[in-house]
Amino acid sequence: MQSTSIRIDVATHEELKRLATSLGTSVGNTVRLDVWSLRQDRIGLQLRSPLTEDETSWLDADLG
Repeated sequence: MQSTSIRIDVATHEELKRLATSLGTSVGNTVRLDVWSLRQDRIGLQLRSPLTEDETSWLDADLG
């Protein structure tokens, strides 16, 4: 697996290590899970937002 480094402050790193320990996983896997969770949250926010006028028109289009 390829990897890379990111710079974070010491307090954030310590919190990340505590979270990883509580989850019983690695720091890297915890970051992966957090990124996935953040993506899911953003998708949920988009799905809860009202449809735009264009989206409503597209959904109401006559297919026949």
